[in-house]
Amino acid sequence: MTGIYDDPWAYALTCSFRDVAPEVDAVLGWCAEHRPASAGPVRTVLELAAGPAEHAREFARRGLTATALDLHPAMCAYADREARAAGVRLEVVQEDMTAFALGRRFDLVVTMLDSTSHLMTLDAFTAHLRRVAEHLAEDGLYVLEMSHPRDRLGDDPSVTTAWTVDRPGVHAAVQWGGPDDRLDPVTQIADDHVTVAITEAAGTRVIEDVVPYRFWTATELAAAIRLAGGLEAAAQYGDFGPVALTDPAAWRMITVLRRTA
Repeated sequence: MTGIYDDPWAYALTCSFRDVAPEVDAVLGWCAEHRPASAGPVRTVLELAAGPAEHAREFARRGLTATALDLHPAMCAYADREARAAGVRLEVVQEDMTAFALGRRFDLVVTMLDSTSHLMTLDAFTAHLRRVAEHLAEDGLYVLEMSHPRDRLGDDPSVTTAWTVDRPGVHAAVQWGGPDDRLDPVTQIADDHVTVAITEAAGTRVIEDVVPYRFWTATELAAAIRLAGGLEAAAQYGDFGPVALTDPAAWRMITVLRRTA
């Protein structure tokens, strides 16, 4: 049986509610704001746990030297094919986000869509942050997007667990987690049950999976940053627009990190 991460096309379809170009605009805007003027424009970018690598491809379209890193072979192959089809140059690396060593530094590192929820322990999270610090240029930034804490701790989640996607000739009904997928209060891990029903002209196929999700609070994130060393928070946002993390409209926890002096 294969899961959602073994079918990159289906995974990309389920996540196509994301508006990638404006999100890249926001990230580059934060770079202009939080990097010194002497650093110049961002030239190199690394997307970690990139999956289909939509953001890395968008950076590449804008002329940046882009690298996408992911652990899953199918995702890496898909990211490479999509980049070639789009006519953009993208380096794709199959590697673990806690143990990669690329031998060079980047102006910008990004992890999108709460991919750090796949880091199940504090040791794994700090190992990841140390790898990031090792790969950041002197004036580089790390933009880390995570889910908003109210999604697991509040009574009024900021995102839905069910949605539909319509593309020419394709309809997908997605259920990603639900009220029965309880967060373990000790491990802070929930087994999110995922069902994606994709209908095309040839019929409907259903992908079912169970995805372990490790919830990280804002205070745990701050502690992991201190324990890892080498990084400090420059800013934190609740969306890709000008929304504070504490704003009722916030739906993400996005942290901009830089190297410590």
